[in-house]
Amino acid sequence: MGVSTAAYSTAIIISPRLLAKPCKLTRADDGVPAEVATVIRAVGVRDAASGLLLALAPRGAALRGAVGVRVLSDLGDAAVFGFALPDRATKIKVAGVAAAWGMLCAYSGRHSR
Repeated sequence: MGVSTAAYSTAIIISPRLLAKPCKLTRADDGVPAEVATVIRAVGVRDAASGLLLALAPRGAALRGAVGVRVLSDLGDAAVFGFALPDRATKIKVAGVAAAWGMLCAYSGRHSR
């Protein structure tokens, strides 16, 4: 889970459009406004760091802490996306993916002790 999180996060740092488009945060020309790209890159850095932490943490308290950080980040993203994205269908889709990823991380943490 950690490596996958870090890989996707690196991808959105390089190309914020990968997250902006499904969130419907692109311009009419499909470009990403600079302020949207900045926030997406910041989220990408946070998620890349927590993904690497999750991948590299030794079993025990460090791994449980890494899983907790990852799960809380994903559930926080789900809450923000579910509240702030432009339309209901987009909110459900994007928040649902974020929440599902968080739950998958939580599940994986329970089985990697």
